[in-house]
Amino acid sequence: MRRSRALAIFRDLCERYGDVPDPRHFIPFTSPYQALIGTMLSAQTTDQAVSRIVEGLFSAYPSPEELAESPLGDIEDQIRTLGLYHTKARNIRAAAGKLVSEYGGKVPCTMDELVTLPGVGRKTANIVLSHAFGINTGIAVDTHVARVSRRIGFTDETHADRIEQDLMALFPKDCWGNINYVLIRHGRAVCRARKPRCPECPVRKDCRYYHGTFLAGPGA
Repeated sequence: MRRSRALAIFRDLCERYGDVPDPRHFIPFTSPYQALIGTMLSAQTTDQAVSRIVEGLFSAYPSPEELAESPLGDIEDQIRTLGLYHTKARNIRAAAGKLVSEYGGKVPCTMDELVTLPGVGRKTANIVLSHAFGINTGIAVDTHVARVSRRIGFTDETHADRIEQDLMALFPKDCWGNINYVLIRHGRAVCRARKPRCPECPVRKDCRYYHGTFLAGPGA
């Protein structure tokens, strides 16, 4: 797809989902530490579920030091309503420990440093950099971003890292900070995994899924 067409599609989506002021994020936070932990907890869990528990979690553990020193069972009790809570509890405590031991209790603001934290991959690091620091070195690709990007025709790839590279090549850097937010909104509201609402789609005229030219694959 040509950049000019991709940008026209993106502008139409931004107009549709431009009803929320900056910063555009789905889980509340007041510090990079909270942004990091909240994003780590959101994996394979709804943002609404995470939002319901973060106030209590950060009241109990207001800093990485408290989280790192807490018994694992106590952390699990705080996040028990989330999917994969055993693994997530281990990861957030280990990540907090590394923040304390290697970064003076501060969340680092580079991709290379963030991905060294336990449980943190490129998607989480991209979200933390963009939301907590206003730094866009890449584009976070979750299931919504992947599905919408493939259906529209922004990419033919199925692996998140390769989808990210295609999006970064297709869109100028000043768009990167909003792409994740806009495509997630569209994936939740209209371009759903099951029964997508194509007649309501503002970009259906440019969408290969709507026109029946999309070859379905994993995550379609």
